[in-house]
Amino acid sequence: MGPFVHNGRVSTDILEELSWRGLIAQSTDLDALRERLAAGQITLYAGFDPTASSLHAGHLVQLLTLRRFQEAGHRPIVLGGGATGQVGDPRDVGERVMNSVDTVAEWAAKIDTQLQRFVAFDGENAAILVNNLDWHGQMNVPTFLRDVGKHFSINVMLARETVKRRLESDGISYTEFSYMLLQAYDYVELARRYDAALQIGGSDQWGNIVAGVDLNRKIDGRHVHALTTQLVTSSDGKKFGKSTGGGSLWLDPEQTSPYAWYQYFVNTADADVVRYLRWFTFLTQEEIAELERETAEAPQKRTAQKRLAAEMTSLVHGEEHTRAAELAAQALFGRGDLADLPEGTLAAALEEASVVEVAAGEPRTIVDLLTASGLCESKGAARRAVKEGGAYANNVKVETEEWEPAAGDLLHGRWLVLRRGKKTFAGARFA
Repeated sequence: MGPFVHNGRVSTDILEELSWRGLIAQSTDLDALRERLAAGQITLYAGFDPTASSLHAGHLVQLLTLRRFQEAGHRPIVLGGGATGQVGDPRDVGERVMNSVDTVAEWAAKIDTQLQRFVAFDGENAAILVNNLDWHGQMNVPTFLRDVGKHFSINVMLARETVKRRLESDGISYTEFSYMLLQAYDYVELARRYDAALQIGGSDQWGNIVAGVDLNRKIDGRHVHALTTQLVTSSDGKKFGKSTGGGSLWLDPEQTSPYAWYQYFVNTADADVVRYLRWFTFLTQEEIAELERETAEAPQKRTAQKRLAAEMTSLVHGEEHTRAAELAAQALFGRGDLADLPEGTLAAALEEASVVEVAAGEPRTIVDLLTASGLCESKGAARRAVKEGGAYANNVKVETEEWEPAAGDLLHGRWLVLRRGKKTFAGARFA
């Protein structure tokens, strides 16, 4: 992925791109930033703290915004928070868990590989990967208090909404209260080292980001910019990126399988899908408008959701996993061959429903399996399902209550896909 050059010069329409996508929430001075972008390549950055061993779906807005700037010819810096991750950005409620230094370092290393997947590290505007532990780790306490802390007003810091809410509830430690100073100083270091002139982040980071803008002016007399993007929530107000089980939607395929990732987006509500297409894909305005029209005219086809799921899965996991997830979604509901599914994809898909373990010697008639898997609430209900033609094993209708799977029926030697009716399925794993 190289720089996008228009008529021999760096493109300056990135703000218009972000605007029609509905991404811009706040800016220090949008007109001044537009002038700076028009003058040539700009270096910008976004920071990501290792508060877990993987990034999650909510981080994608910033990562993709960095990529959009890079595709418009600008140079992104991806900042891993090896130092700030040891402290923790204040939350609205309760102190963060203080993870060990070794744990934060381990998580930072894992996250670095994820950060590198979304921007290009070659070309004239090659991305830069940095860790703020490189400078914070070298600064002693007196120097930090004298050179950084001196420029911050306690009155201003206390006025932050997050701090005010914490003080009104369970209080806040000096450690988390000081987080703003660390993040602000990151901007100073990146401006000095790489001439960074723009920091981006979510709108909940506005106070921290503006603190960095002010600190650059106070310490070095440097004029820099800030821009935040909209926080992503669904139309019903729920936080974006939470799976059906309540946990985060992780970028790490070991924590959220590509199939589960695909299913999350294919189940996006009609009220959200167009917004998500704008925010999380690189489809053009015309392509998204066509998908919006199709959603309005034939919502039952879920054309926009399928495109969103395919784009998002390819972006994070690659096209091969997208094809596998699409095939699994079809095969599990009788529209494809289950035997074509790789075992990993099949297992991940079934784990999203339920899996019953069948030990050697246990009863395994279709009635037993339907009941044990939870597809039927009782053996009587299971018998009725068979009698009414609504019981399936590996997408084949089961005709008799006494049916048991033979060795040749088991997918990959140990899996059986059970289905009741057209839409409800579960798995059985045989010992």
